[in-house]
Amino acid sequence: MSDPALGSDVLLLVNTGNVASPVWTEVGCQRGLDITENNEFADTSCKNSGNRTGLPGRYSASITLDAVYLYDDNAYTALKNAQRNRQVIQVMVKRTGVNIEYASAVIASMARSYPDQEVRTLSVTLEITGGWTAAP
Repeated sequence: MSDPALGSDVLLLVNTGNVASPVWTEVGCQRGLDITENNEFADTSCKNSGNRTGLPGRYSASITLDAVYLYDDNAYTALKNAQRNRQVIQVMVKRTGVNIEYASAVIASMARSYPDQEVRTLSVTLEITGGWTAAP
């Protein structure tokens, strides 16, 4: 069994290079990272049974990232450019300094917030396309 770890030990990185020669760059000043994985439920129930039965269906994963918005952050610039140009971007999950797994992602939404007398923030939702791959 592994030891408990703090959420701050897990960070999201963005490929600011290219697929052939990736350059993994941390999104600056991260505050929250949620990785959600789902399987659709394929209903196999029959009318003659009162019990619901099923099989696991299509797998999906998404990432929600919250960070302090840093204007000159290279990873943020890569996210912004990918969203505006409707491009798939590569992301990596790093835990305690070790790259764990990576995937291609589509940016579903990106919001910048500028509250009065508070720090500006960034929220990004990414949808994984094609599944996760263990980091080399």
